[in-house]
Amino acid sequence: MPIKLILIGFFMKESAFNPKHQEVNISSKIVAGMERISEVFKILLWEKAKLVGLSPIQIQILIFVAFHNRNLCNVSHLAKEFNVTKPTISDAIKVLDKKKLIIKDFSSSDSRSYSIVLSELGTDIVAQTYDFSNPLKKQIDNFSPNELESLFETISHLIYKLNRNGILNVQRTCYGCTFYKKNNESDYCTLLEKDLLSKEIRLDCPEYEEKTHN
Repeated sequence: MPIKLILIGFFMKESAFNPKHQEVNISSKIVAGMERISEVFKILLWEKAKLVGLSPIQIQILIFVAFHNRNLCNVSHLAKEFNVTKPTISDAIKVLDKKKLIIKDFSSSDSRSYSIVLSELGTDIVAQTYDFSNPLKKQIDNFSPNELESLFETISHLIYKLNRNGILNVQRTCYGCTFYKKNNESDYCTLLEKDLLSKEIRLDCPEYEEKTHN
């Protein structure tokens, strides 16, 4: 058998999606489980999208704009936020603008750029779609407080590590913030001037400022 085929066969055995490999590797089980959860988000988002006649990315943009500072609601940042190209975001915005769901704000010092705000119609759409993830949240709510805290701590560290390795473009968690410090063994926020419990670590902090890494 050619060496190339032998190597391909070996690497396929090591795949996180190979049930045999999952039997002996818990990390692979977790990866496979997270892939299934990601499918849940896609399904729930598509269900809402069909109801209001928009695409999933258009709904995601509207929901993001509804809950975030205006300085984050521009083409460049939205492309990073959703890990897509700027033309993809621009095309989505054109549709939202045509449907009068958003308003382009050109009040910045750079006349070539604009931020996005919701119109009254856009706010109505958000009111109909912002809860698309509730079926998932309902199941998570059934975990015990200790299970929730442990799960959240794991997820928050994973998000930070994925960002540090260049896999996740955007994160606004405490671990990557300039205000975050380790105070002995405790997590500490210099902005709030307080120790943070694990459950108080933020994943999407409005005051987030990216830490400079040497």
